[in-house]
Amino acid sequence: MAIVYIGSDHAGLGLKAALVKRLSETGHDVRDLGPATAESCDYPVYAKKVCKKVLADADGAAPGDDPASYGILVCGTGIGMSMAANHIPGIRAALCGCEFQARATRRHNNANVLCLGERVTGQGVALDIAELFLSTAFEGGRHLRRVNQIEG
Repeated sequence: MAIVYIGSDHAGLGLKAALVKRLSETGHDVRDLGPATAESCDYPVYAKKVCKKVLADADGAAPGDDPASYGILVCGTGIGMSMAANHIPGIRAALCGCEFQARATRRHNNANVLCLGERVTGQGVALDIAELFLSTAFEGGRHLRRVNQIEG
């Protein structure tokens, strides 16, 4: 299984802890990049930490390759994390609120970072979304042409 780097801000700390626990229990190599406390912090800091790790593992990979590692970012809504992550070239971050979105963004966009909102997505649903995101392969084909346009 690929490495999963995970980070949050203070508003996503509870869901991040649940994700670390569940994903570790199901055999994923989870690397928690912080924060460790609920003290107020800035989400872009953690988005950058996680995305840098994902990109380092992808060094030399083509946009159509399955990721060597994935990132998961959690904040209150997931919106801030997705905005911060998508400013980083090579990152295709997807804010998902349901299983269909998680499946589609892996199949069609080869997303390498999943963003979740603790305040808007129930914990059980979020855990299922993460598992589905990590287990769904990129379809390639016509979707690769579009992913290349994003990266180009």
